[in-house]
Amino acid sequence: MNAPVRSLSRMSAGIVGSEILKIAAEIRAKIAQGENVLNLTVGDFRPDLFPIPESLRRGVVAALEAGETNYPPSDGLLDLRKAVQRFYAERLGLEYPISGIIIASGVRPTLYTAFRTLLDEGDTLLYPVPSWNNNHYTWLSGAKGVAVEAGPETHFLPTAESLRPHIGEARVLTLNSPLNPAGTAYSEPELEKIVALVLDENGRRDSAGRPPLMLVYDQVYWMLTFGLVRHLTPVGIDPRMRPYTVFNDGISKSFAATGLRVGWCVGPDEVMGPFSSLLGHIGAWAPRAEQAATVSFLQDAETVDRFLAGMKGEIVGRLELLHEGFGQLKQDGYPVDSIPPQSTIYLSVRFDLIGKSLNGNTINTNEEIRRFLLEQAGFAAVPFQAFGLKAESGWFRLSVGAVSQADIRTLVPALRRALDAIG
Repeated sequence: MNAPVRSLSRMSAGIVGSEILKIAAEIRAKIAQGENVLNLTVGDFRPDLFPIPESLRRGVVAALEAGETNYPPSDGLLDLRKAVQRFYAERLGLEYPISGIIIASGVRPTLYTAFRTLLDEGDTLLYPVPSWNNNHYTWLSGAKGVAVEAGPETHFLPTAESLRPHIGEARVLTLNSPLNPAGTAYSEPELEKIVALVLDENGRRDSAGRPPLMLVYDQVYWMLTFGLVRHLTPVGIDPRMRPYTVFNDGISKSFAATGLRVGWCVGPDEVMGPFSSLLGHIGAWAPRAEQAATVSFLQDAETVDRFLAGMKGEIVGRLELLHEGFGQLKQDGYPVDSIPPQSTIYLSVRFDLIGKSLNGNTINTNEEIRRFLLEQAGFAAVPFQAFGLKAESGWFRLSVGAVSQADIRTLVPALRRALDAIG
């Protein structure tokens, strides 16, 4: 018998599960039942297509065989914190003391812990949509969420001007670049404007004796940028951002190591001390063997570079194949569009089908489009509603981490046939 709702906290009674995980579970069940579905939903990697670096795999096995199976230190193995310290200094030009670097079991715990460390109940969390999980973290933190909608004209990235009207009430601003779900990244001029906005606001707050505006900067995809796109950081733009910026990062995406659960948070000591204490109570520590293996891997610059070059080549090949296919469909008059890939493993695609007719019924929602794509074209995608966007605009995220180029070549012809049935 289910417990009555009155036994639950307000937070747990109102919690909403991940829309992305719900869709992914549905697709996994279909595939397990023998249905032929091209799965473009998950921000994950098929190990047969994207194996983790071999030296990292061997390092985990060696650490387990060496008995590295007990609790790690609650703030992470010291050698790994030092490795992250060197990695950031060498590759991002960011120099932090060991006390400013904490290891955790992926980026989810670092984001949650950062919000709980920085926000009191009722404080304002300013975040863009579409974006990953910020609406849910707002609820979990007891914060007041202010969502700023970004559109395709800015590659779904919020601008300084769109943030400006809300910056005065915010306690925390959170940004993600490269962006999940859009697969885009900030240009230097626009990030410079946002940095100036934060610094100006904090100058006013300091004069008035008010707490500063903090920036939580999720950069877990930063090594997966393509072509001329260059990853930028707020502190790299202006070192005065250092006291106000908390970075969230890890090996999950750049090294196809989502299951190894090694992430980290980097920030000012004033934040990272309480952050470490809170994480210690949560116990979201990365496994010891995986931490030990990551130490050696991050220190081997040649191996890291070689792996990233190969992985990025595979990802770009898939994303460009998708983008070119949608471009051909658009050129042929079909109601589709996509944003050129810049980063991550995602492509933003619009299926402009709202108001169209299918079998005598009008398509009114992105969910109906999702069902159409699944049932008529044989592939699964995630609508931007799963990332907090309210508008039924036909925008979707397509992920290429679990499909081959051969798989992708079957998608466009199948979609073309399905779209031919649309009135």
